[in-house]
Amino acid sequence: MRKTFPVITVLLVITAIWYLGSWRMNTPWALQQAARAEQTLTTGELFKATMQQDRPRLPAPHQVVSELWKSTGAMVQRGKAFSKRSLIYHGAITLGSTLTGFALGVFIGILGAVAITYSRVMEMSLMPWAIVSQTIPIVALAPMIIVLSNAVGIESRAVPKAIISAYLCYFPVLVGMVKGLNSPGTEQLDLLKTYNAGVAASFFKLRLPASMPYLFTSLKIAIAAALVGTIVGELPTGAISGLGARILIGDQFGTPLAIWAALFAAAILAGVLVTLLGLAQGLVLKRMGMAR
Repeated sequence: MRKTFPVITVLLVITAIWYLGSWRMNTPWALQQAARAEQTLTTGELFKATMQQDRPRLPAPHQVVSELWKSTGAMVQRGKAFSKRSLIYHGAITLGSTLTGFALGVFIGILGAVAITYSRVMEMSLMPWAIVSQTIPIVALAPMIIVLSNAVGIESRAVPKAIISAYLCYFPVLVGMVKGLNSPGTEQLDLLKTYNAGVAASFFKLRLPASMPYLFTSLKIAIAAALVGTIVGELPTGAISGLGARILIGDQFGTPLAIWAALFAAAILAGVLVTLLGLAQGLVLKRMGMAR
């Protein structure tokens, strides 16, 4: 109860502020409609009108939840979970590219971290470029990656999305693993030397196990960044499937509820992925005898 009470309190405060914002932002349209119909609205009627608009400036929380249910739970009940109208279908498309980009980004990040840890030259040359790469806006970089992919004959829309996803998620893994691989103290490294342990033995017996807490923390950040990269990559590709495509289509057709439902679906997907990584972290660290 002590852990959940602060979370519930913050959630209620955010919901209250959200409802207040919806009321203020949707009031002008409600008043215009009442004026055209030559009606005078009471405060209660005005508030109700701002909460029931089909295309509100800021949808109320219950409207977003209702739209999200229509495009997920209701679809499942009708046996159309993977219909092109279902956010489950579009979420699965986005998830596939996210996991591909995540795997690629993690591989590059770990490989770069190992190189930086064991080579002073790589540390001096690779790390500055890795830092500089994160200053480039992904919104500007995404179209370039798509153009280059088409230029080399890659017609699949999933490949550019995975590359963009990997570009966003490799950096936290790189930084976290560099910190983790260098976390063992001098005494521990010297102890291995007294046992005549080689580079491989010191890596697998000491450095890699010591880096696990840092790695999982980085992975949680990286999976969220990978999801953002995939969604951003779906916008300029002209994709018709995926959560990014649903956001873009909702914007083009002026349906705010569809946009907000897709945003909430993306947030839920990110939460599930981070939670799964958290569970994996607990199992791995417990098996290794490490406290979380």
